[in-house]
Amino acid sequence: MKKLVFLFSFSAQLVFAQNINQKLDDATKNLMNSSTAISSNLSFYVADENGNLIYEYQGKKGLSTASTQKIFTAAAALEILGKNYTYKTVTSYSGMISKGNLNGNLIVTSNGDPTLGSWRYEGYKPENFKQKLLDAIKKAGITKISGDLIIDDSYFDHQTVPGGWPWDDLGNYYGAGVWGVNWRENQFDININGTDFKNFSYPLEGVKWLNDLKAAGSSDQSLIFTAPHSNVALINGSLPAGKVTTVSGSVPNPPLQLGIEIKKWLSDSKIEISGKVFTNSQLEIEGQEPLKTPTKNIIFTYESPTLDKIVFWFLRKSVNMYGENLIKTLGKEKKGNPSFKSGISYLKEFWKSKGIDSAMINFADGSGLSPQNYVSAKAEVQALLYAKKQPWFETYYDGFPTQDNGMKMKSGTMRDTKSYAGYYTSKDGKNYVYSIIINNYQGSGSSELQKILNVLK
Repeated sequence: MKKLVFLFSFSAQLVFAQNINQKLDDATKNLMNSSTAISSNLSFYVADENGNLIYEYQGKKGLSTASTQKIFTAAAALEILGKNYTYKTVTSYSGMISKGNLNGNLIVTSNGDPTLGSWRYEGYKPENFKQKLLDAIKKAGITKISGDLIIDDSYFDHQTVPGGWPWDDLGNYYGAGVWGVNWRENQFDININGTDFKNFSYPLEGVKWLNDLKAAGSSDQSLIFTAPHSNVALINGSLPAGKVTTVSGSVPNPPLQLGIEIKKWLSDSKIEISGKVFTNSQLEIEGQEPLKTPTKNIIFTYESPTLDKIVFWFLRKSVNMYGENLIKTLGKEKKGNPSFKSGISYLKEFWKSKGIDSAMINFADGSGLSPQNYVSAKAEVQALLYAKKQPWFETYYDGFPTQDNGMKMKSGTMRDTKSYAGYYTSKDGKNYVYSIIINNYQGSGSSELQKILNVLK
């Protein structure tokens, strides 16, 4: 009798698998045979929660992923760094304090905290950091600084954006680079009426603008161009006439921006500083030796939110700068080298060690902004299955957004690329893990791919 029950159960599962497989195949082939997908490439992989294949459609082995690349970076960071990992920003001084006068330099350094001055975290906003820093300076008895304010941005190397990022992206908020000292997620906002600048979210230090905007259309079609350490920014494209549009860009020198703001805070608090603001990068550019941060004379250590909270926003709002920061952190922690090349190399080694064929993962960055990322849908599913078995999975899963079709999954969007990857429990209790990636589709691809995934419901 037990044997008959087992055979019935097995047969039912087999019929169900064949049924869902056929439905997925029909939906996929219907899309790929349409006129809008005539030159497209699709990679689609669906497994059950145990890793058993439900359906596979494989065009080229590796496709450009866009932001579903983040599922690899986030999982590796949680595994290696731990969900309670925090970044630290340290304020110290050189010289001596005598009768309230600091005869030396005030120095601020960080190990790359990507959240410093972010607006996303309650208790960690710019005003919170400002107040705690000023309180610490006053507690140290400093009322005057007879020296310079040094922002030591030397924790990472000098390359702030990964190779392969399109020039069109670098100056926009989603193309913000990664520095040893980051500030306000290295983003600024401009309110623009048609083509006229109204105001900035905060004054940008030393940046001059070339404005090639046109007033046209009904949506934001503008692009900002800035480069690391540059003092010239360009904006072009078009914005709607007759109304104010907020456009967001990437700060060309976040450490210097922070330094200028700190100096103003000191001045507003009646703490005189006689010297100038320098970054260590700036000193090197000018041919001088960078200044070493003292290991003693620490007056303030500021800790970031824990990594689980950082990963939440990294996945939920697809913050590219967080991904590149995590890549540099992994390179520094695991290889002693904070370069993009080192961190990306480690990321590939990590996933290869988890059983993913290295031919299916060709990473170029940690966020997916580079069109040079090439990954197969099967590799993404393998990464998701690995994450599902880990003690940090709940933290990881919590960051996945809910999309328009009601399914909780990470999306990726880039020119000619659309992707989704995630987990889903159907109405009849079946648990699916899936990834679908399309390249060179004539259209957004969002509704078309979601329609295919709706078969799993």
